[in-house]
Amino acid sequence: MCGIVGYVGSRQAVPLLLEGLRRLEYRGYDSAGVAVVRDGLHLVRRVGPVANLAKAVAVEPPGGTGIGHTRWATHGVVAEPNAHPHLDSTSRIAVVHNAIIENHAAILALLEQEGIQFRSETDTEVLPHLIRKFYQGDPVEAVRAALLLVQGTYGIAVAFADHPDVLIAARNGSPLVLGKGEGETFLASDPQALAGHARQVMYLEDREIVLITAEAWDITRLDGVRITHALEELATELVWSGKGSYAHHMLKEIHEQPESLRRCLSGRVVLDQGGAKLGGLDLPPSEIANITRVGLLGCGTSFHASLVGAAAMENLARIPAFAEVASEFRHRNPVIDQGALFLAVSQSGETADTLGAIREVQLKGGRVMGVVNSVGSSIARTCGHGVYVHSGPEIAVASTKAFTSQVAALLVAGLMFGRTRILGLHEGQSFGRELLGVPELVERYLDAPGAIDAAAELVSGGKYVFFFGRGVSHAVAMEGALKLKEVAYVPCMSYPAAEMKHGPIALIDANTPVVAVVPDDTMRDKTLSNVQEVKARGARIIIVHTEGDVYAAALADVSIPVPRTHSSLISPLVTVLPLQLIAYRAGIMLDRDIDRPRNLAKSVTVE
Repeated sequence: MCGIVGYVGSRQAVPLLLEGLRRLEYRGYDSAGVAVVRDGLHLVRRVGPVANLAKAVAVEPPGGTGIGHTRWATHGVVAEPNAHPHLDSTSRIAVVHNAIIENHAAILALLEQEGIQFRSETDTEVLPHLIRKFYQGDPVEAVRAALLLVQGTYGIAVAFADHPDVLIAARNGSPLVLGKGEGETFLASDPQALAGHARQVMYLEDREIVLITAEAWDITRLDGVRITHALEELATELVWSGKGSYAHHMLKEIHEQPESLRRCLSGRVVLDQGGAKLGGLDLPPSEIANITRVGLLGCGTSFHASLVGAAAMENLARIPAFAEVASEFRHRNPVIDQGALFLAVSQSGETADTLGAIREVQLKGGRVMGVVNSVGSSIARTCGHGVYVHSGPEIAVASTKAFTSQVAALLVAGLMFGRTRILGLHEGQSFGRELLGVPELVERYLDAPGAIDAAAELVSGGKYVFFFGRGVSHAVAMEGALKLKEVAYVPCMSYPAAEMKHGPIALIDANTPVVAVVPDDTMRDKTLSNVQEVKARGARIIIVHTEGDVYAAALADVSIPVPRTHSSLISPLVTVLPLQLIAYRAGIMLDRDIDRPRNLAKSVTVE
């Protein structure tokens, strides 16, 4: 959840560290700090945005070696003493840390017995004191000895006042990437921070330590074995583009969806064969034919996309499929069918709960592949095979274009599997042709989105908002409710439409806002009957429906038509758009921090 940056070189470190931290603001944080090495350690930390930190270091401490951090509170309240970097008792060692030290209480008790006084409530502060305990002139060996006592996950960077031209970094379960410049080396927890500074990068693997200088780096494992990794080209799509003419990254990313969908679909739908190809899955037809079931694992928005993906697998390929919240999956001792294929879905590719689920599948001999957006991410590297959704950088915490790209990629996979198993040529061509036409439909809708402000006024004034739909539209309703909670902080819940009468309808009273997702599919009539049930009890109804559906429009207090899709599986790619815009506009009306909602982080790297 937090962000790490580091620099070793001949330039002033502070401006580069601040730039990197600004690029990581989208990940979510509550405080920030830097430590620069020059005639000792110069430490500055501030609560709040990186802008507060930048003001505090307006008079830059000199130095060409430094580390920086944006913190998202886990251990200890939001306060300057809990911000990173943390120092040892002599103020000669500085540490920044992502993730959680699980045995920090035992280490803290040991160090307190030795007379160490702690100045924060964090788990991280044990690290600089532990490193000091083992330091005898060799920074790598001191870090190694300390980490051998640590249980948990970490991505750390360490600066030593005694070694002004060196940084030490180590990883176990929390990502770190190094970038090579001209006579300088960059470190970050996210390659986004390296864009424009390094063309080639190297990803650190778990239980590895690296000594970093301006000219080179030296990697060893915790057991002391020396390691080398090949350099990789930094993805060109990481070029930093800012907000452009848009007020917020979220709005920009909503309007980027036609292009992100084109990238996702490009070259993957093969119309003349009525099928699709996803080279990253590396599955010949004979293996696809023998898949016994498909399991999709994701969290939050990625779980909602997985629900659509599971429906696609069952409907297009007739493979039994299920979607499950990744954080629950590995803790229930799941049965792993050796004929099953698991797909791990994640925007960041760093989601800790999803990584844990992947390892559970692999430990039990199962096959798992990634569906991710971030090239070189931990999930992509752990799985080895999978699909990049190519939605491009997503900066706003609330995911929008990644959802539609994930759904599109999973529909392509469903078409690929379906054509191999049961779909005829003409069926495959029809589905593929409609899928390729979706970017134009999305573009057309976004050019004239309808009564979004009227809908946003209704939901922003409600005590509690219900979202419902049926089939894949329930997944869309879940995503719409999540967006409204994330961006506008409005209490809401989503249900399969028919479930409303089995309890939740008791909460409906006069003026309760209800958002119904009702495309013109086989479930339309039944869903509109459920709309009548809540309307009869005084609810104010917002209906997202297929354009031309006069009856659905007449039932609504606010009617939002979307372009027609002939396949219900494709409908989420258009029905989700107004829900994204409603959440955005409600957030504006309620004066929320749109791109950085409270308590949230873009990349959830802790369990």
